[in-house]
Amino acid sequence: MSLIKAIGIDLAKPIFSIHGVDTHNKCKSRKTIKRNKLLAEIAKLPPCINLN
Repeated sequence: MSLIKAIGIDLAKPIFSIHGVDTHNKCKSRKTIKRNKLLAEIAKLPPCINLN
C-alpha cells in the first residue's frame, strides 16, 4: 500500500472535502466531514510531504 503524499482540502463550505493522493497521484483517501471535526480528522492522518 502506498503512503499518502499530499492532502487537499476544499474549505469553501461548512462541510469540507479531504482528498489524499499517493506518489502516483492515485486517490488513497477521500472523506467529507463537518467543520468541527476537521482538526481531529487531520490529526489521524499520517505525516505527508509533497515531493513534486
